[in-house]
Amino acid sequence: MKYPLLIILLIGTYIFNSNLQAQTQTQEEIQNGIQEIPAFSIHKDNYFITGIPTNKDIESKTADAKYQISFKQMVTRDALPWETYLFITYTQKSFWNIYEFSSPFQEINFNPSAGLAKFIYDKDKHVKGLATLMFNHNSNGRDSIFSRSWNSLNLKYATALNPKTLITAEIWAPFGYKEDNPDLFDYIGITEITVAHDFIPNKLLLEVSARKGLEWNLQGSLRSRLYYNPFNSKNQYIMLEWYLGNGESLVNYSQFESMVRIGYVIKTGELDFLKPKIK
Repeated sequence: MKYPLLIILLIGTYIFNSNLQAQTQTQEEIQNGIQEIPAFSIHKDNYFITGIPTNKDIESKTADAKYQISFKQMVTRDALPWETYLFITYTQKSFWNIYEFSSPFQEINFNPSAGLAKFIYDKDKHVKGLATLMFNHNSNGRDSIFSRSWNSLNLKYATALNPKTLITAEIWAPFGYKEDNPDLFDYIGITEITVAHDFIPNKLLLEVSARKGLEWNLQGSLRSRLYYNPFNSKNQYIMLEWYLGNGESLVNYSQFESMVRIGYVIKTGELDFLKPKIK
């Protein structure tokens, strides 16, 4: 995975060279915003994309469609102990062999979670980041030799590097997986780093996510997404995605994939509050 790591380093160098002076929201603004925003909202991107492989023959059995539905519900608006907030999420990702006869579904992955969120402030009471602790369940809802499921306790931290760039780091402690897929984490690892950059805010965006399996080999994944907004809306985009590596779906987590897909996305904006406002 040396080339994905090189890409991330180049992005990081470009990001840290930004000299823009900006200010994030205050603690009072964040607390007021929690009372005003909808309790039910988008969690991860909601999309429908379709595409082809780049590492195998293109035919009806290898081309497919992928779509995702993801939402979040705030359970509490008033702060709990340690100034945390309780939320639940649900994400469903489906792989659809839409070009085959009868258009069967290859797999559906289910991911409900419950967690606590805590805003991190600097000494001047301006928000610097968002930390979340979540209990996650992942499953493909199947049985027998095709059963794939695992649980984990996830710790995630998101922050802004500059007014146009967000970085998110997540680490998970898995459990309840050895019966179905004992070598799963050799392929998907236990950490994920995501860098998202706005080349043109609300118009042209790039997001890169990387994972590295636990073994000393090339197993892991790199997912790149380029978003372009031709619509009169801040959250609707055309998305070009390239997924390279292992673990895109649960049933075939050990299989190396290189899939390029394009389609429509309703983009999440749940971390936009972290972006500093340019002075």
